[in-house]
Amino acid sequence: MFAAENGLKGDPRLEAISAAIRVVPNFPKKGIMFQDITTLLLDHKAFKHTIDIFVDRYKDMQISVVAGVEARGFMFGPSIALAIGAKFVPLRKPGKLPGKVISESYELEYGHDRLEMHVDAVEPLERVIIIDDLVATGGTLSAAISLIESQGAEVVECACVIGLPEVKGQHKLKGKPLYVLVEPSGLDEFC
Repeated sequence: MFAAENGLKGDPRLEAISAAIRVVPNFPKKGIMFQDITTLLLDHKAFKHTIDIFVDRYKDMQISVVAGVEARGFMFGPSIALAIGAKFVPLRKPGKLPGKVISESYELEYGHDRLEMHVDAVEPLERVIIIDDLVATGGTLSAAISLIESQGAEVVECACVIGLPEVKGQHKLKGKPLYVLVEPSGLDEFC
């Protein structure tokens, strides 16, 4: 669900977050309207609003793990984890983690990739949220859910800063709730 549909409609923090995200046309390839969150990170107020909204949502849900999807999930996940008293688990691209890992392949809107996680990163029955910057098709988050659940942990929810309007049905998230702060901005300017 989108934050505006869940009690935050008209919240000026959402407008500030949306305004701080830059759209880069034709990146990483022609036809992709890349939502660049690096400009959000440069705006300390909008970045704080982003973290605060997620922390307010998860602080009373007994979350023990925040799993961040490489690489932009790493920018939000550790701050959220610290604020709610949870551990942070990185979900990495292939070959980036030492030791024994498990992996899951998935499709992107512009290619294929794989996520890896240490086999001992989560424990059975731990309550997990998965964080990433953007959800387009749900493939990356579905791979993350598979990795975490393969170890017996419970994925409580997936959270993203940006979500395409098409994901409102959550059809590729294996039945897990999806919480999104804003829809992409500036797409009409480049169409």
